[in-house]
Amino acid sequence: MNIDKIHDLSVSNYGTARRQNYDIAILPWGATEPHNQHLPYLTDAILSHDIAVEAAQKADKEFGIKAMVMPPVTLGSQNPGQRELAFCVHARYETQRAILTDIAASLHHQGMRRLLIINGHGGNTFKNMIRDLSVDMPDMLIATSEWFKVCPAKEYFEDPGDHADELETSVMMHYHPELVNLADAGNGTSGGFKAETLRQGVAWIPRNWGRVSLDTGIGSPALATPEKGARFADAVSSRYAELLRDLCEEDLYRKMG
Repeated sequence: MNIDKIHDLSVSNYGTARRQNYDIAILPWGATEPHNQHLPYLTDAILSHDIAVEAAQKADKEFGIKAMVMPPVTLGSQNPGQRELAFCVHARYETQRAILTDIAASLHHQGMRRLLIINGHGGNTFKNMIRDLSVDMPDMLIATSEWFKVCPAKEYFEDPGDHADELETSVMMHYHPELVNLADAGNGTSGGFKAETLRQGVAWIPRNWGRVSLDTGIGSPALATPEKGARFADAVSSRYAELLRDLCEEDLYRKMG
């Protein structure tokens, strides 16, 4: 991606940022974990960041909404069987809550009243944290979203999976082809629970990654292409641009009666 000092704090500076009037901040959130054998450990952080920057650019161009994308958080919650893998980092709920609290409190102190979390890691959940923060900062709107669920994957990919699959690989090939070598990839073969009740979601328990994946991937990346990734990223970032516009409305609620 091109350097964008207006919308991307990772490359911006105070001289640029202080001259803008920002309507909303975006916080990309990922993890540090293996992604099969062909994607970076920081895939979840990289992709949530890049989607966020593209969305911020579109929101500015199409709706006049000014958003600043914060540097991505690289600490995610991990399943059993993942923490045993080399350099995989597990961040506890309390750790993530403290990070979000400090970021939100800093932005609130500076006058920012809207924050959108763009999450790239399925193990992360923020709803309870946001409810707590709404007690501490009732005038601050904090929204959370998972970028990979914004648009239906089956409309863009032939065989979408769950982790380091055709979807993630394609989007990474679009943004950072230099970071992907499909020749190194495992086939993403995966297993699952024996019990039908667990497969159907009657209850939830964390999957033991060592029991559900041979190469840390779930879903084959073999059909990934940068063209598929570009199409999906464009659709997702466009929806996020619309969301940024909507979150910046003065009143989010319909009138009753």
